[in-house]
Amino acid sequence: MTRHQRFSRYLMGTGALVASGALLTGCGLASGPTEDGEVTLRLSHQWPAPEDGEGDFRAVLAQRFADQVEERTDGDVTVEISPNNSLIEDPTEQYSAIRDDTLDMSVFPLDYAAGDVPEFSMTLMPSMVRNHAQAQNWQDSEIGDRISQTAEDNGVRILTWVWNAGAIGTAGDEPIRTPDDVPSGSVTRAAGPKVEEMLEGAGFGLSSMPSSDIYNALQTGTLDSAITSTTSFSSYRLYEQVNTFTSPAAGNTFWFMFEPLIIGTDAYDQLTEEQQTIVDEVGADIQEFAYTASEEDDQRVHEEFEENGVEVVEMSDSDFEEWREISEPAWESFGEEVEGGEELIELGQEVPAE
Repeated sequence: MTRHQRFSRYLMGTGALVASGALLTGCGLASGPTEDGEVTLRLSHQWPAPEDGEGDFRAVLAQRFADQVEERTDGDVTVEISPNNSLIEDPTEQYSAIRDDTLDMSVFPLDYAAGDVPEFSMTLMPSMVRNHAQAQNWQDSEIGDRISQTAEDNGVRILTWVWNAGAIGTAGDEPIRTPDDVPSGSVTRAAGPKVEEMLEGAGFGLSSMPSSDIYNALQTGTLDSAITSTTSFSSYRLYEQVNTFTSPAAGNTFWFMFEPLIIGTDAYDQLTEEQQTIVDEVGADIQEFAYTASEEDDQRVHEEFEENGVEVVEMSDSDFEEWREISEPAWESFGEEVEGGEELIELGQEVPAE
């Protein structure tokens, strides 16, 4: 079956909806495996639940995974999805919950766990990934192999690679295309310690918060601007609070986040070999959807913001090079602070952008 055929099949959607917002019931897997081999896996993520198969593509991806696993295992493996931070209020704590065996799965930005695994900052290194082609090339590159192995060594298995391009929204009337466009005293929000290090160098003040809090922070004036994924700009209706939007649709952004579908290795090891094979196969089969939906979202959100009266601009190649130049100190500090960091930076730079 071709990649296009797999993508078309999953666009049709199958299976029944799984329950969401399940209550935690102790440690380990939520239930099972039973004597009959039945297992329930708990999956948490931070985005609104899809409606009729539509919505934030990361939430849709989680639902498709759950539906397909349940179907292919004849109901022996059920995935209970808790969207919108309904199970774990702070999305950055999902990795810890997996390591503690109180959560089994997540669609999770690995950089959130950089405090525990410093190497994960490679997956949100400013200006390291500039477009979707380069992001997708990581999966079959040496840096991709290293990230996968690091994840396994630290208790999580990557099932589906998910990348999100980022945009810049400002509450003021002037868009931000280059570092020189940053207003004096401007406060922004952006995920990622190395991204924040670069932004401080560009002259931003910083305020840390989850994406779900950006709307209120812009509304109250706590933030002058925000940097997050294009999909989150749409899911949280930030077009109601920003006047300008620097879109990555033209193929340039300094903010690209890796947020894969992951399963804890402890949870994975409790599955039968047949169940493990199915989980791996479903993760691979929805890979094309993950890449395509993310890329299409850039253009969809670009148009959505224009339709809502927001001034939409794009970053030129020369604009990107200015961000890349001021990102290099963050690369250098990563290389100095993280064991093997210099080699990881070199491997990241080797990935082609086309």
